[in-house]
Parts: sequence; structure tokens; C-alpha cells
Amino acid sequence: MLQETLFAAAAGGTNAANALSQMGFEHMISEMINKPGEFIVSWVVLLTLVIMSAMSWYWTVINVLRSTRLKGQADRVTSAFWETPNAQDAIRLMEEQPKNEPFSKIALDAAQAAAHHQRAEGSGTGLGETLSRSEFVDRALRQAVTRESTNLQGGMTLLATVGATAPFVGLLGTVWGIYGALIRIGATGQASIDAVAGPVGEALIMTAIGLFVAIPAVFAYNFFSKTNAAVIAKFDTFAHDLHDFFATGSRVR
Repeated sequence: MLQETLFAAAAGGTNAANALSQMGFEHMISEMINKPGEFIVSWVVLLTLVIMSAMSWYWTVINVLRSTRLKGQADRVTSAFWETPNAQDAIRLMEEQPKNEPFSKIALDAAQAAAHHQRAEGSGTGLGETLSRSEFVDRALRQAVTRESTNLQGGMTLLATVGATAPFVGLLGTVWGIYGALIRIGATGQASIDAVAGPVGEALIMTAIGLFVAIPAVFAYNFFSKTNAAVIAKFDTFAHDLHDFFATGSRVR
């Protein structure tokens, strides 16, 4: 009796080991490679998840670099503008900033709007009568802040889409994998746990991959939403000060 029990335990351990060996990622990939016709949906799902992950990580890196750059430039550029003794030197300093620096662009748009309005007043074209200097500068600043705020949102839509849809894409692969496993089990007539565990375990890997793709994208989206909101608030504050400066000739503190 004891000997039979030991044999049964050994057989059970062997079966468990075999089942586990058929539930890994490597076994799933080998099955997909050896039987591409049966796993075409699984291939589409897996490649879609890989592409979604690559794109989300690309935009995550881009946004990290952009946020780091803006964090260092914001105080430096705005402080340099206000510490310059006169408007001409301040504008010249803003023109020397990199083309992708948003605060200098906002300042230059305000300066160009004020200069354009001043020329129109002197030429008697009627622009000065239609809009006051304050209104003209305010409109230019609103357009500049909107443009730079929109530029900050690059990749955010993709991160939100990946975070929302990647689990469902993985779930599609799981559902299709279980469906195929049930068809194979029905065709072979093998319904033991060994025959079921492997295919079902492999199918569940797709859901896990979907979650691994979605979770970093959700974290990145939430983080960059917060950092972008802080930068946009600095845009608004700088724009208000610029409006006072170019509309009245001095900064209102």
C-alpha cells in the first residue's frame, strides 16, 4: 500500500511538473511558432500589445525629458526676462532662447502684438480704434498659452488609450486562447487537468501581458497630467505679468 502511494505521489508530481512546463511564456511562443495558422489571433494580440508598450514607453521617455527640461528652464527664463533692465534687451534675450523653449515664445508673441498695435496706431489703419492695446496683447497671449499648452499634451492621448485598452486586448487573447483550447480538448477527447491546465494557463498569460502594458501607461499618464498642469499654471502666471507689462509699460506686482 505504501509503495503504491509513493508511486502515485511520484506520478502526480511528474504530471504537475509537466503541466507547469506547458504553462510558461516560452512554451506558448513555441506553440505559436510551430502552429501559426491556429494562433493567428494570438499573434495579432501579442504584436498589438508589443507595439502599444513600445509607443507608450517612447512617449514616457519623451515626456520625462521634456518635463525635466521645462522644470529647469521655467524659472531661469522668466527671471532673466524680468531682471533685464529694459524691454529691448529682454526681447533680444528671449530671441536667443532655444526654439523649443515655451516661455520665451509667449513673451515674444506678446512683444510682437504690442509692437504691431503701436505701428497700427501710428498709421491710422483703424486697428487702434477697434481693439485697445490691452485687448490686442491679451488675445495674443491667450493664443500663445493655448498653443504651448497643447504642445505639452504630446503623447498623453496615446498613454490614456494604452492604459484603458491594453487589458482588454490581453483579455481578447485569453478568451480566444481558451476557446481554441476547448476546441482541441473536444477534438481529442482529453479532459483531464493535464490537458486543460496547459492551454488555459498559456491563454491567461495574454491577460498578464496586457496588464503589464497598461499599468505603466496609467502611472505615466497620471504623473504627466499633474506636471503639465503645474507648467500650464506657470504659463498663465507669466502671461498675466506680460500682459500688465506690455499693456501698461510696467510689471504690476
